Amino acid sequence: MKILTLILGSVALLLLVIYLLYRILDGIYDRRVAAYQNKLLKNEVDEVHNLYLTMRGWCHDYHNHMQSVKAYLAMDSLEEARAYLDALEQDLDDINLLFNTGNINADAVLNAKISLAIKKGIQVDYKAVVPKTLAVSDIDLCVIIGNLIDNAVEACGKVASENQFIRLYIGIFQKQLYLSVSNATSETVRKFDEQYISIKRGNHGHGLKRINKIVDKYGGFVNRKNEPGVFVTEILLPL
Repeated sequence: MKILTLILGSVALLLLVIYLLYRILDGIYDRRVAAYQNKLLKNEVDEVHNLYLTMRGWCHDYHNHMQSVKAYLAMDSLEEARAYLDALEQDLDDINLLFNTGNINADAVLNAKISLAIKKGIQVDYKAVVPKTLAVSDIDLCVIIGNLIDNAVEACGKVASENQFIRLYIGIFQKQLYLSVSNATSETVRKFDEQYISIKRGNHGHGLKRINKIVDKYGGFVNRKNEPGVFVTEILLPL
């Protein structure tokens, strides 16, 4: 009897150790995924921020550029003038800014993500206004926006090209920041719960978890809806 009790006790202790190890490793994994996503987003923010600085610099030098072109034309140096204009055109080609929401960090992620979606041939309709200062941190806001668009682009990749679309809206609604992303989907989901999130694999699953955690962190609200061919995510966050 004592041996049986000892065995049962050992098994129970082993199961407890396994459970604790699982929770610890799961926590470490989530933190590493979060850190990796934050690093990617920071790189995107830095990249588009540099584009903003480039554009501002070009606009600042506008009159100098015009004077240079006029000088070439005054000397009938048409080839030099054409080369100068070609160089300016190349600079402008490197700048593809779609958003000017009022929040430079939101602009950075939106420009990077939506530009990529458009390059993939996805039809995108968008409108966004974001206050300069929010209760939500810049990093958390960028994580939400980035994951919403990433998930939308991924879903569009699973439907016929002629049916691919993303509709994005960000604005103020009832004194809260309102985010809505609708996209084409081939998926039909009846219930959005932890089980749905847990069965999603790869970046999509991690993205859903990250969005939920951040929304909960600020006492916000997230709503997901699935109609035939359309997936909608709505989020409310405090200002």
